Amino acid sequence: MSHSVLSLRVQAIKESPTLAITAKAAKYKAEGRPIIGLAAGEPDFDTPLHIKEAAKTAIDNGFTKYTPVSGIPSLKKAIVNKFKNENGFDYAVNEVIVGVGGKQTIFNLCLAVLNKGDEVIVPAPYWVSYADIAMVAEATPVIVECGIEQGFKLQPAQLEAAITPKTKLFMINSPSNPTGAVYTLEELKALGEVLLKYPHVLVATDDMYEHVNLTGDKFYNILNATPALKDRTIVLNGVSKAYSMTGWRIGYAAGPAYIIKAMEILQSQSTSNPTSISQVAAQAALEGSQDCIKPMVAAFKERHKYVVDRFNSMAGLSCLMAGGAFYAFVDARGAINNLHQAGKMSEANDMALADYLLESFDVAVVPGSAFGAEGYFRISFATSMDNLRTALDRIEKALKI
Repeated sequence: MSHSVLSLRVQAIKESPTLAITAKAAKYKAEGRPIIGLAAGEPDFDTPLHIKEAAKTAIDNGFTKYTPVSGIPSLKKAIVNKFKNENGFDYAVNEVIVGVGGKQTIFNLCLAVLNKGDEVIVPAPYWVSYADIAMVAEATPVIVECGIEQGFKLQPAQLEAAITPKTKLFMINSPSNPTGAVYTLEELKALGEVLLKYPHVLVATDDMYEHVNLTGDKFYNILNATPALKDRTIVLNGVSKAYSMTGWRIGYAAGPAYIIKAMEILQSQSTSNPTSISQVAAQAALEGSQDCIKPMVAAFKERHKYVVDRFNSMAGLSCLMAGGAFYAFVDARGAINNLHQAGKMSEANDMALADYLLESFDVAVVPGSAFGAEGYFRISFATSMDNLRTALDRIEKALKI
């Protein structure tokens, strides 16, 4: 009975695996187990003081009413300026929308442009929600595998092979969640050259981790590489990761005015405006000094090097240095086979490995299959060095046969 009540739409998708694993780990922790959770992707730093102060002032000033659906004009202006000054993009205020987190802007974009039967190209490993959001919009995700052998980056020939007359949208995420892979300007140009041949394909570039830059190399977006794509590209970003504002729920997008307007119409019938107070805080984040990002990134760099070195010293694991974000995406195919053959795991897959690490060693990681990459796992190093040391000691012990 219960199944027939639910829509086919909701039955076609699954709960976010990262949120599910985080919830299970939290339950065990509440029961008193010494769990170390490496699943959730959020900085372990507090939101910078000047941003919190701006929000408090907004509350004290009574800025607690509805705002325009697509965001307050002053925040939209700050977003326009951010794109101009940091990325070299020219957008008008009506080409920008503010949403309830980056996830909502992606959701609204997909609902605004996708129809049943449309195809969405998603390079794997991919952020868990891309494929499911495409399916909610009744489109078909076309997953293109980009493993560790190719640095987790889509090759131009793969992109070209995936494009069909039904392709409506191509998703690119750099720096990537879950791999931390960052495309160079040359690599983006090569992908852009392919896209120029297919004017029916829209491009969505998710730059949420732009400022979590682990190399110091200049950040490039596909529009920097191929400006001619601007009339069919939607640039997605937000304040969550750069300013440690995950719970404030502010994301934003810029693109052709008619697509942004369609996203606004959807938003007017779902959430209406993002939280008024969070919008003021986001404006303070974008307009204030960007120095608050530096200590966070410095800590991520140190942890990143430690984590990658440790993983590469463990039997059956292989891990690349990342260019951005705060994740290590570990090839565990060797370790999985070793553990399975030694009888430590009943099945030889990454779900079994994640289960084994959580149940027997009190460490929560996310299996790679959640990101379309079986045989890997993701950890977030947005946690203290002490936690990382302890967790990696436990993983090392778990892998000993």
